[in-house]
Amino acid sequence: MAASPFIADVTEDDFDQAVLARSHKVPVLVDFWAEWCAPCRTLMPLLARLAEEYRGRFFLAKVDSDEQQRLSGRFGIRGLPTVKLFKNGVEVAQFVGAQPERTIRELLDAHIDRPSDALLRAALDLEGAGDREGAIARLAAAREDDPANDRLTAHLGRLLCEQGRIADGEAVLKGLSARALGDTEISALLARLEFVRMAAGAPPLSELEKTVDADPRNMGARLALGARYLLAGRHEQALEQWLAVVRTDRRFGDDAGRKALVAAFTLLGGTSELVRRYRALLAATIT
Repeated sequence: MAASPFIADVTEDDFDQAVLARSHKVPVLVDFWAEWCAPCRTLMPLLARLAEEYRGRFFLAKVDSDEQQRLSGRFGIRGLPTVKLFKNGVEVAQFVGAQPERTIRELLDAHIDRPSDALLRAALDLEGAGDREGAIARLAAAREDDPANDRLTAHLGRLLCEQGRIADGEAVLKGLSARALGDTEISALLARLEFVRMAAGAPPLSELEKTVDADPRNMGARLALGARYLLAGRHEQALEQWLAVVRTDRRFGDDAGRKALVAAFTLLGGTSELVRRYRALLAATIT
C-alpha cells in the first residue's frame, strides 16, 4: 500500500501519541488486524479507500495484533478484525468483523465534525464559563437547525437535568436515535444522568458526609453521597462509597451499590487505572 498522510502503522510505543493525542484534533479509526485473518484482508483495503476519500477528516491507524500483543491486551481484543474509533482521547465506537461499507460510513459520519458541532463547542464553552442557561439556549437553537446531531441532543438533555429540569431533560433525550445508544460518549453522558437523578432532592454534600460519619450503615445516604462526590469530580471517593454499600448490604436497593459502580465505570471509561482497580475490588467483593 502506497504511503498516505491519512494512514499509518501504529505500535505500543507510539499509540498514545499517534492515536489518543491525535484524536483530540481528528477522529482516529484503529484497525486491529493480523496477516492470517482473511476478513482483515477484506476490510483493510476498504478502510484505506475511505481514509483517502475522507481526505483527513479521520485518520486510519493499523495495529498488527500478532506483533503488538500487549497493545491488543490493553484494549481487550478478542476477535479480528476489531476496529475502534477514538475521539478526544477516548474510545467512542467499535465493531468486530468485516462490515459493509455503509455501516462503516455511518459510524464515521456520526463522529466526524459537522457544522453544528461548532455550535456545540460554543455552548460547552459557555457552560465552562458558568453560563449554563446561555449554553442551554445555544444548544436548543442549534438543535432546531440540526435535529439529527445526537450530541447536541445528549448535551442539551444533560444540562437540563443538571439544572433540575429533569422532566424537560428526559423529554429531550427521547429524541436520541437508536444509533446514539451505541455511542460511548453519549452512553457516558446518560450514565452521568443516573447520578444526577440519584442526587436530586438529596441533602448537600457536607450534610451527607455528616450523616454517613454518624451512621455508616445508612446505605441510602452512602448512595447519595457517592452521587454528590461523582458530580463534584471526586471520583475515587464516589466509588469507595458505592463499594461500601456492596460490602455492607448487597441486597440494598436491588443491588444499587453494584449498579452505581457499573454506571460509573461507563462514565469514567473502561481503561483508566482507577476503573481497573475498582473493577477488581468489586469482583473480589461479589465472588
